[in-house]
Amino acid sequence: MDQIPSLLIAGQLLMATVAGLLLNLTPCVLPAVPIKVRTILREAGSQRSHRVLAALAFTAGTLAFFLTLGGLTALLQWSWGTLFQSEVFVGVLVVLMVGFAVVTWLDLPIPIPAFAASAHGRRYVEAFVSGLLSAVLAAPCAGPFLGGVLAFAVTQPAPVIMGIFGSIGLGLSLPYAALMLKPEWLSRLPKAGPWTLAIREVLALVLLAAAVFFSASLVPKSVYPWLWWSWLALVLAWGARRFVQGTGTVRVITTTAASLALAMTVEFASPLGSSEDELVWQPYSAKLLTETKARGTPYLLEFTADWCINCKILERTVYQEPSVAKAVRRTKMVPIQVDVTASNPEKDALLTATGGQALPFAVVIDGDGTVIARFTGLFDTDSLVEAISRTGNLQP
Repeated sequence: MDQIPSLLIAGQLLMATVAGLLLNLTPCVLPAVPIKVRTILREAGSQRSHRVLAALAFTAGTLAFFLTLGGLTALLQWSWGTLFQSEVFVGVLVVLMVGFAVVTWLDLPIPIPAFAASAHGRRYVEAFVSGLLSAVLAAPCAGPFLGGVLAFAVTQPAPVIMGIFGSIGLGLSLPYAALMLKPEWLSRLPKAGPWTLAIREVLALVLLAAAVFFSASLVPKSVYPWLWWSWLALVLAWGARRFVQGTGTVRVITTTAASLALAMTVEFASPLGSSEDELVWQPYSAKLLTETKARGTPYLLEFTADWCINCKILERTVYQEPSVAKAVRRTKMVPIQVDVTASNPEKDALLTATGGQALPFAVVIDGDGTVIARFTGLFDTDSLVEAISRTGNLQP
């Protein structure tokens, strides 16, 4: 009997590692890609012993963040993404993203303390910082399996919570540590040339885009779209210059980057539509939820935040599909959006009470108060429509 908990915990640790690995595939971690690529390329020509130490430093940076987060979760009952509810933390992150964009654009080393430089530890400090920031940027959103792993973790003693969070960090860092150890896997890339300069500048622009995105909770809503349009103007000016000066591959890179930047800006700078074919959310209030329950009406709760990239992607894809709005109307469901951008004890408690531990999170509840389905991370339209239809409140 004593072996059952041990086997269960071992299984959850393995699942946490897989969840961390899969977290690399979610849009949430895209802002971290330039930082990771920079570190990998800087280590590609190093001696094996240096690469091993850099890989260990990168992994240590990732683990340092997740173990700290695990400790805070155990001691203070923090939920995944709690850090991002602090405007101070988000402000510091925005400054760091801008700083990384500058050093990436200019191809400068990351400034480090004098003691580290004198100990010939510049490359290892940079790798550590890279792993640390990569972990921080992965923290706002959930990927596959992560919701279940976190739900299990918060019911366990502190050592198990720490182990699970450490496993998530280990899984997140594995692909990049492996590339540092085996840079020959990158040997199929063309030799360095003008295209590498263009790629480096694209990565810097991606970091600036990340800074713009995370500033959503720091600036007035009327200002936020203009930050995106300003960023697009910068990208287009850079693209025009590189296109005129470059040839072949460089022109392909600049054209692709400019096209993606235009699409991204249009998405994030434009308000969500409100046509008959699209879902219209009602902002959460305790009164609205109480009245909905009293009427025995099914409802859909979506928990979102300005700093949650995956949430914004769902709101501009899955939730805007006409089939979702049609299913909601057909079942006379009330769609309620719970904004947890800033810490709010009532909303945070509701997230936990409905079984959520991370964003994105949505829950479909029927008129009797029975949970029909929970959705953590990214999901597809068909799954949501099927869950809504199962509330059993179909109207002709």
